[in-house]
Amino acid sequence: HHEYFEKMAKEEFEHANKFMEYQNKRGGTVVLLDIKKPEQQSWASPLEAHQTGLQLEKDVYQALLELHATASKHADPHLTNYLEDEFLDEQVESIKQYAENIVNLRRVGAGLGEYIFDKHVKD
Repeated sequence: HHEYFEKMAKEEFEHANKFMEYQNKRGGTVVLLDIKKPEQQSWASPLEAHQTGLQLEKDVYQALLELHATASKHADPHLTNYLEDEFLDEQVESIKQYAENIVNLRRVGAGLGEYIFDKHVKD
């Protein structure tokens, strides 16, 4: 699962860079704030880790929807289109992938099932 979560983290890092580039393009100033370390840093099982990942993806999606609503309220079609084109669909896809992984992890169970799941995710 380590490789899967590394891939997802890289994707989120790329999203952050896209936002900074967009803000600079629009003439804004990027102010980087500290990112609070998650309270939980280890999980009892891959299932638990994926459940946490799913919730984080849903939280990001909600934040994007709120930003989209703010952009709409302030008549900023450029930002609404940017969010739709660059982030919203991809976020839905990530949520779907986490949900599918959770279903599959529940189905295969612990031990050998998790090993087989790992092999499947790597392929």
